Amino acid sequence: MTAAQLRLAGLGAIALLAVFPAVLSPFSITLLNFIGIYALAVLGLVLLTGIGGMLSFGQAAFVGIAAYATAWVTAKQGYSPWLGLALALVLTAAIAAILGGVTLRLGGHFLSLSTIAWGLAIYFLFGNLPMLGQFNGISDIPPISIAGVSLAASQSIYYLIWIFLIVALVLAANLLGSREGRAIRALRGGRIMVESLGIDPFRIKLVTFVLAALLSALSGWLYAHMSRFVSPAPFDVNVGILYLLMAMVGGMGHLSSAILGATIVTLLKNSIQDYLPKIAFSASGQVEVVVFAVLFILLLQRARGGLVPLALRYLPRVQPTPPTATGALDRRQQPARGTPILAVFEATRRFGGLVAVNSVSFEVEAGEILGLIGPNGAGKTTMFNLITGALPLDRGRITFLGQDITRKPQRQIARAGIARTFQHVKLRPHMTLLDTVLLGTYGRTSSGFLRGALRLDRAEEWRAEAETIRQLQRVGLAERAFELAGNLPLGNQRLLEIARALAADPALLVLDEPAAGLRTAEKAELARLLEALRAEGLTILLVEHDMDFVMGLVDRTVVMDFGSKLCEGAPDVVRADPRVQEAYLGGVV
Repeated sequence: MTAAQLRLAGLGAIALLAVFPAVLSPFSITLLNFIGIYALAVLGLVLLTGIGGMLSFGQAAFVGIAAYATAWVTAKQGYSPWLGLALALVLTAAIAAILGGVTLRLGGHFLSLSTIAWGLAIYFLFGNLPMLGQFNGISDIPPISIAGVSLAASQSIYYLIWIFLIVALVLAANLLGSREGRAIRALRGGRIMVESLGIDPFRIKLVTFVLAALLSALSGWLYAHMSRFVSPAPFDVNVGILYLLMAMVGGMGHLSSAILGATIVTLLKNSIQDYLPKIAFSASGQVEVVVFAVLFILLLQRARGGLVPLALRYLPRVQPTPPTATGALDRRQQPARGTPILAVFEATRRFGGLVAVNSVSFEVEAGEILGLIGPNGAGKTTMFNLITGALPLDRGRITFLGQDITRKPQRQIARAGIARTFQHVKLRPHMTLLDTVLLGTYGRTSSGFLRGALRLDRAEEWRAEAETIRQLQRVGLAERAFELAGNLPLGNQRLLEIARALAADPALLVLDEPAAGLRTAEKAELARLLEALRAEGLTILLVEHDMDFVMGLVDRTVVMDFGSKLCEGAPDVVRADPRVQEAYLGGVV
């Protein structure tokens, strides 16, 4: 399936939606209205949880904040629903920013538990404020009107709901294909990987959290003016769990799952409510929960990733258009060859009683390849993490390009010109090779969330894609640009990490065991690549256990053992040192 065919299918679906009010019953249109409203909230949850990796049970609370805000402005104060929309968006965004600022620094189950806590708090706040009608709610909410035309009827507001949803889907898709969207998709890779790319993970998390809340606010505004009545019941944590179920049924990592999940769960719930009383009589409410639980378990067994990924297995794969990008990103001026660019002074790092790095000092000069070697447990990777800011120093100092980077955050060190790979490959397996390397250009580009969503970033994206293709060609992976990173063998994944690091245009490339997992021919190709980079003036610092690979490549070597520096010098001098032979090679030869 080509991109043109995909667009044609999308236009066909929109045309079908447009004719539904003319051919379906009013009740069916009402169901479609609820599906559209739910899908808006679920879309935010897909961005937040499915793509961004932040599990939230509190989306229903944001729907309620917006619904109550517009209900209070219109039914209590007599203002326009459009003013209610403005208040709903501003108030929801402000509360989301405050809650996100407080809770998003938590990780794992602590974050999800905190969303339950404030979700419950907001629910009970709705039910206890006299100005909001307490648990009786607010009634007589006026309908939305456009140019004097009332949208009170289900068939009328239907178009507004689905226009909002389609626009939100398009903007979300645009965003995910942009610089900041790739940063959202990278969040699941962990803080260390994200910051090594020059990305501020907390800022990305907070903006994503607020965007998800704004989508819920649109849902709440539409719900209030369609139902003409609000009370706390539709906004409790149970409804938040239902939104999560919708997202999981559709497939958490796909935007289209918001519509599919909302459709299936809404229709299923309606059918159960219709037929279950005929079987279960007075206990139908409790049996409904049991039926949902059984169906959910079956889903997890048969389609754990959701229905959208299941369907994609059987649909023709969209054939992407190869990038025809032109232009180039700005490149840094590399330091003059032989200039000291990195200096480590008495670096020390302890883990409890273990001294992993003990008063290590050395310099790296521009245009050289410096090897950092030593037996397992010597402290090499810890030293790398100290240089790149992934770990803080207990004592000592590190300077880079004349600036003290000892206490700087990892992302600032990355933007200063240090790019790295990892001992254990850190890639997002469901991102393509193209998008993976595009992540490396994050610090060299500047388009924000709004420009990405509105596709005002195309010129910059084309230049970034041109840089990406160039780096993929360097490591021999350009022909596989649209494959998923997780499908590559380990050796190619290491090459992909190098391409991502090179896309950042670093002054210092830090490689942690780059030859691990490579075959002999691949190692030779990697050595040629590193030698070509050195010839271009790029400085490289690498850890490697393959002595033949290291000694035939590096200009100088620093040897570590038990956290301390044993010696430093040219490869032949280091190889002949008895201390190195004893510590690293197993004895004097």
